[in-house]
Amino acid sequence: MRKPYLSILFTLLITISLITPVLASSSAPSISAEVAEKMLIDGNKRFLSEKYADREIGKTRRIELTKGQHPFAVIVSCSDSRVAPELLFDQGLGELFVVRVAGNVLDAIELGSVEYAVEHLGAKLIVVLGHEKCGAVKATVDGGELPPNIKVIADKIQPAVAAAKAKHSDNVYEAATDANIINMVASLNSDHVITHVEGVKFLGAKYHLESGEVEFIK
Repeated sequence: MRKPYLSILFTLLITISLITPVLASSSAPSISAEVAEKMLIDGNKRFLSEKYADREIGKTRRIELTKGQHPFAVIVSCSDSRVAPELLFDQGLGELFVVRVAGNVLDAIELGSVEYAVEHLGAKLIVVLGHEKCGAVKATVDGGELPPNIKVIADKIQPAVAAAKAKHSDNVYEAATDANIINMVASLNSDHVITHVEGVKFLGAKYHLESGEVEFIK
């Protein structure tokens, strides 16, 4: 009498085993780096024109994001309160994976965060976003004694400052900011975990405080 029940149970187990991989693979497809770049450019244009996209950021969107996240780009940004990537690029919840640190520098923790976004979340575009009048860069240029933890940040920026001074730039602060962005992009390019992922692209960018424009450095 138990055989029919065993047969039904066996059938159910087989069905579940077939359905589970389908459910597990239902994540959103990765957006290419080129498309992601255009999405950021278009978003910044909306920010400049103050014609923002109409996005759902309420309860419906929050519930949707409990199922997982699929950010289309990674932004390594300075922690400066005037530089908020989601606003500058006019993006909503779950669309950008943002790593914020003073001076937009990269060390093991920041690189690990980027690695996670690329390997596990499928982001293909990584942007290092610096900005005008960066306090971390200014502190490094001006020199002097710094608290130990802030000095760690300054030490990361110092090569960019040295390069800017060597070029005898008229504005060493902004020249060092630009060089620091380029140096951090180079750090990403040397990360083997990130670079082994096919289709990943790195860009530098600089935010202009007064105009609101994000200038991409290629």
